[in-house]
Amino acid sequence: MKNIQRSGYAQPLALYLIMALIALSTFSGPAEAMYVSAAPYHAMADHAGRSFERAADLAKIQAAIESRIVRQKLMDYGLSPADAMARVEKLSDEQIHVLASHTDSLQAGSDGVDVLFGLVIVALLVVVLVFLLQGRIEIRSK
Repeated sequence: MKNIQRSGYAQPLALYLIMALIALSTFSGPAEAMYVSAAPYHAMADHAGRSFERAADLAKIQAAIESRIVRQKLMDYGLSPADAMARVEKLSDEQIHVLASHTDSLQAGSDGVDVLFGLVIVALLVVVLVFLLQGRIEIRSK
């Protein structure tokens, strides 16, 4: 262990890892949540255009709820898709519109940028280690 500390590459490696962790933590997005009240929505739409928008937004939300990943998450939280739609139908027009507009940004996973960024960091780490070891890596078979 003392040989590793005296070799001169432990300190740059530690600094590199610290900087990589700081860089990774700065790119995380904010967490967002929305409260869905259980109170029924009794107000009627002002005109037919609003009710059409509400129907279109409800259809978009229904499609999102029917997706396999969202349905599984609902089941994990103890809600069936029918229970979730019953709660959504109790929302106001504005709340439904906001929820429907956010369903466009639903992602099943990452968009791949995080994975690419992680692979670049690992590759840089390997290059730095090989450079700092300056060919002192030996692979021996028994």
